[in-house]
Amino acid sequence: MRKITTFIAVAALSFSSIGCDRFLDIQPEGKIIPVTAEDYRKVLTSAYAKYPLHRSLLALRTDETGIDENTSDFISYREIAMWKDSNNDQSTIEFPWVSFYSVVFYLNQIINEGSKTMADSPQKQQILAEAYALRAYVYFDMVNLYGKPYHAATASQDRGVPINLEIDLEQVLKPSSVQQVYDQVHADIEKADGLMTEQQQSGSINYRFSKVSLLAFKARAALYEGDWNKALGYSEQVLAVKGELSNLNTDGKAPNHYTSIESIMALDNPFNSAVQNISYASPELISKYNNAEDKRFKIYFEKNNNKYKIIKGGSSDYRVSFRTAELYFIKSEALVKLNRLSEAKDILLKFLKNRYSPAGYASVQNDISSMNVTEFMNFLMDERFREFALEGHRWFDLRRLDQKKIIHNINGQQYILLQNDVRYTIEFPKSAKKNNPFL
Repeated sequence: MRKITTFIAVAALSFSSIGCDRFLDIQPEGKIIPVTAEDYRKVLTSAYAKYPLHRSLLALRTDETGIDENTSDFISYREIAMWKDSNNDQSTIEFPWVSFYSVVFYLNQIINEGSKTMADSPQKQQILAEAYALRAYVYFDMVNLYGKPYHAATASQDRGVPINLEIDLEQVLKPSSVQQVYDQVHADIEKADGLMTEQQQSGSINYRFSKVSLLAFKARAALYEGDWNKALGYSEQVLAVKGELSNLNTDGKAPNHYTSIESIMALDNPFNSAVQNISYASPELISKYNNAEDKRFKIYFEKNNNKYKIIKGGSSDYRVSFRTAELYFIKSEALVKLNRLSEAKDILLKFLKNRYSPAGYASVQNDISSMNVTEFMNFLMDERFREFALEGHRWFDLRRLDQKKIIHNINGQQYILLQNDVRYTIEFPKSAKKNNPFL
């Protein structure tokens, strides 16, 4: 992954060396205006490079982690772990807002202006496709941070986030509804789908969208919307062309590593070194594993005195946005919801054979065989918790499922996120509300 990071950094730096702001400034005098596909590829590379690290911060809100009070950066993160989103201490790191819209600005420039100035070519198509896909991804992430979880009955009334499709930085926009944001996400995905030329990106540029990662994105969006037929269909399409699983009985590499056979797209850094250094695996997370038979345990965690350090992430080598395992879980969950329990069990067992020792797998297989729908669904969600620990999924899974009660102990005091707590929807950042009266 260091090669990918270096590539992004070098491209962004080379771009900024001629003046990133100059390149995108619409004032012509003394400015450089992107025109060619090569120009706009640099703009797009900068958009990818600026994608926020919000998933790392989310790990501190979940039941995956505890926060180490003895670290120098503790004060910057403690209020995130307290779910304190209003009246924050000035030292508290804010969840990203401006950085999301900064990425959108680059993408709008590509879509609105690049579509006119780039000469027709497969390169132009691919650049526009990625721009639409990444813009959809921005709004999908934002609405799932700052909007209520998707419910078809209320989505048109639930507040989402402002949608900006123009280059004008002076616009002051009102939030759109959750439904409107999802509609925009789907509209951009469809635009991307019609333009995309790359089936899958190669290792060094696998942070970019492709046909396969776009399908994986469609499957995830359908999962969050509870559209089980689409979730099933999209997951099956991905698995038909990218169904490989890492067998942890023979491969000791973490399946979320960017070079893993499972990697579909590696843009997000869901557990960066800053958050790794101030956190540890929660006792609840550790208790979910059979540490003798589950091959993930020693790859994910390392004993450190009486706690477990998380070694699954912490560097850019563990960038992951979509990987094959997720599609197995989406397919299995969709099959359960469509009353096809036997098939749901089969697809999960195919996956689990690659995660447990032979003895462990035999035991799990025996347990699953007698499970009813409720029991299997609970087991499936526990397996999802185990598999995707610290990959940025847990907060969103908690939101869309039972919004359980979580307790964090910090500085000798107990902080509680109640079941169905309003804080499962993150408040707009204070700085954003200061600059936009409509928020």
